[in-house]
This record gives sequence, C-alpha cells and structure tokens, in this order.
Amino acid sequence: MKGLAGARTRALPKGARLDCVDNTGAKVVEIIAVRNWHGHHRRYPRAAIGDLVIVSVKKGPPDLRRKVMHAIIVRQKAAIHRADGTRIMFEDNAAVITTETGETKGSQIKGPVAKEAAERWPRIAAAASMIV
Repeated sequence: MKGLAGARTRALPKGARLDCVDNTGAKVVEIIAVRNWHGHHRRYPRAAIGDLVIVSVKKGPPDLRRKVMHAIIVRQKAAIHRADGTRIMFEDNAAVITTETGETKGSQIKGPVAKEAAERWPRIAAAASMIV
C-alpha cells in the first residue's frame, strides 16, 4: 500500500468477476492475475481499488470475448477505510479496461469512481464522470 493513505481492503481474489464500466464493449471481466502481487504460499492473489489486474473478458462482443487484457479496479463492494476515518463502499465490483501503462481503452466511464483509483491513475480521473 505504498503511496496511499488509509487501508485498502483487498477484497477481490483471482477468479472474481467484475462489471466493465467503460465503453469498450466488454460487459463482464474475470481477474486472472494481479500485477505487483507479492504473495504467500497457498494464498490467492487479491486486488483492491486502484490495482492493475490482468483480466479475461467473459461477456461482450465475440471479437473481445476470451481476450486477455489489463484493467484497473474502480469500485468494490467491501468497505475501504480512508485516512480521514470515513468508510466507503459501492453497490458493485467494477473495472475499466486499460493498457498496461494505465491508458484507458474507452473514452468514458459509467458510474462513480473511487478517489483512490483516480489519484493513482490520472487517465481514469480524466475519463470519470463522478469521483467519490
């Protein structure tokens, strides 16, 4: 949790399915790996808001399905504790498809984006309609 104040609950393990909330065409993606995860023996890799993950597209147009892509998590159901003492949680788990450097593939993001993801990834902040 370098560079981020507060505790991010790593609530999304490998295999979790997320809604894709950009306009790339993908609807549902599944986490297949977590970038920069330094694990422990027999422990599943887990991700939190703002993490770059490698995903496989499960629902969407035929040309996108089964493709392996990078994505950034922008919302999660589990509560995150912020440095000012507040807790925030969202209604769904959501991600945005990006390149491996964090450039968004779509031009807009539907729904709110967590402040933690927007601070860490400037291209997500630029495309977001609402930052919470």
